[in-house]
Amino acid sequence: MRLTDLREILRYVPRFRDRVFVIALDGAVVEDDNFANLLLDIVLLRSLRIGVALVHGAGHQIRRMAEQSGQVPSNTDGTGLTDAATLQMAINAANRVTHEILEGLSANDLRGAYSNAVVAHPAGILQGVDFQFTGRVERIDTALLEGLLERDIVPVIPALGLDGEGHTFRLNSDAVAVEVAKALRAAKLIYLSTHKGVHLGSQLLRQLSVDEAEGILRTQRAEIASGQVSKLEQAVRAARDGVPRVHIVDGRVEEGLLAEVFSNEGIGTLVHANEYQAIRKAQKKDARAIFALIKPGMESDELLRRSRADIERQIDDYYVFDVDRTPVACMALHFFPEVEKAEMACVVVDPRYENQGIGGRLVQYAEAQARAGGARELLCLSTQAYNFFQQKGGFQVATPDALPPSRRERYDRSGRNSLVLTKRL
Repeated sequence: MRLTDLREILRYVPRFRDRVFVIALDGAVVEDDNFANLLLDIVLLRSLRIGVALVHGAGHQIRRMAEQSGQVPSNTDGTGLTDAATLQMAINAANRVTHEILEGLSANDLRGAYSNAVVAHPAGILQGVDFQFTGRVERIDTALLEGLLERDIVPVIPALGLDGEGHTFRLNSDAVAVEVAKALRAAKLIYLSTHKGVHLGSQLLRQLSVDEAEGILRTQRAEIASGQVSKLEQAVRAARDGVPRVHIVDGRVEEGLLAEVFSNEGIGTLVHANEYQAIRKAQKKDARAIFALIKPGMESDELLRRSRADIERQIDDYYVFDVDRTPVACMALHFFPEVEKAEMACVVVDPRYENQGIGGRLVQYAEAQARAGGARELLCLSTQAYNFFQQKGGFQVATPDALPPSRRERYDRSGRNSLVLTKRL
């Protein structure tokens, strides 16, 4: 691990110390060669005082058992009918995976425990079909899991549930993970599968608000691979029910878990509650981040030169776009109330977050703020990005005469000959 990686991790530690991450492992991930590295990542999380609860599936193992025995399971993911033979395969497979996980934890000096914390009841008869031994989560024994976490014990939770009479039911591991994350008030729910994330066609969806994810499931479900639909559905449910961030990551990538949870860009798909991204007024402490964002633009002569001190003096005019509480874009709005105009300036998006609509959202926000501040016209000056403002923002080319007198004086003095753009509000 590079020193820069360690610094990135340490930046997040205060936010997640003494919080809980629920990590949901597909059965295939437990059998992958990278599982040993995942265990080391979990050791690191625990060393940072981050609690970890592990939920696992066993669909991969059930399919292999069925091939070896010649049996045909009634379902392998815990969502369809489960007959007695499939239930027995599920119990055997889950016990095997649980044991492998406990072995791995022991090998890394971590204590783990399997408990009867998942209370379930029969799914019942659905559309005329008796689902037999398929169950639904009734509740999670939160006190039991919290007691284990308080004693530095990692709970290991298979996709099986018990009722009050000792009957066992097969569950869907993705859904169990949501219930555990809700019960433990987890800061993150992390799905580790054999997919890089959620793809829409060939495009990897990197970050989605819960509204955006719901919209995709509603209108473009057919374009998502079947193995990823369940993860996205459960991610939406978790975010709606109070889990701030849900990650869907390829569990076979070395250090992929750490790269996903301890960096802004990650490597998989993040579904976040809608407050995860926000435009807010800048504070004095943001001056350093704003200067870092605009520095490349100043060096390429795309932006007017400003010092960090200049930004600090005008900090009340700046807004930043946060991703996970980190500024990744900025914009300034200067008012000229004597002529009922405002100027939008310094619109910059970190290159890692380009093509995600952030620039457009900043422009819309500037329009709304300018209108609320009494401006009837919004101006912007550009030497290189004028196509964006015309095509995406609806601005029209104007002459320098459209500038307020005080701004016109600075325009002439700069010698930059920027294109003047204007939009009626």
